[in-house]
Amino acid sequence: MTSNDANRADLGKDPSRVSGMFDQVAAGYDRTNTALTVGNDVLWRAATTRAVAPKPGERILDLGAGTASSSASLARSGAQVVAADFSPGMLAEGERRHGAMRNLSFVQADATDLPFPDGEFDAVTMSYALRNVNDPKKALRELLRVTKPGGRVVINEFSTPPGEFFRGAYRFYNAQVLPRVARVAGTNGDAYDYLNESIRDWPDQKQLAAWMREAGWVDVAHRNLTFGIVALHRARKPE
Repeated sequence: MTSNDANRADLGKDPSRVSGMFDQVAAGYDRTNTALTVGNDVLWRAATTRAVAPKPGERILDLGAGTASSSASLARSGAQVVAADFSPGMLAEGERRHGAMRNLSFVQADATDLPFPDGEFDAVTMSYALRNVNDPKKALRELLRVTKPGGRVVINEFSTPPGEFFRGAYRFYNAQVLPRVARVAGTNGDAYDYLNESIRDWPDQKQLAAWMREAGWVDVAHRNLTFGIVALHRARKPE
């Protein structure tokens, strides 16, 4: 078994294997994602920041922060941002890049058992990370727990394009093109094989919205970005 095989996550989403896989790709993660999304990841990050609408002095949790690109975007507003992730390799890369920001801190955390007290944050957000949690419904409940009454959540996640033609083309790209480009870019292609599998297995926009309501969030709404390749889900915690 190679080292890549050892850290090759599957749909069982064992936390240690998923974390190990992301540790491996941390250094080139942002660069590869920008190439694979043809720059759309920058636009999606900006849309997420606008949806969170961070304000100076607020406390915001960016869960599944990875290399903290989204966390840094939020922190530029003046909010106090916590970048949390279960991959120490990703957090180390994020701290190397953005550690000079005084209103940005880094915490290793399990999405299903967050190390924060109830009602700690004005807003919570996850980008492309809920899909990697072995119990996403529990993670949604944990996000609710650590949010202040009346606080808000934004989930940005890969989703299901509603148009049949575009959906077929997107699935072909994910299955046939994406892992090959990742390998050419010098990234662990196995991680992008897993990415395709996890996207294909992930529920559509309406199902994720239903999970959020089931967890206790209210005023749940979503909008598609880039023909539904990703979807922004927004909601708030009841007062």
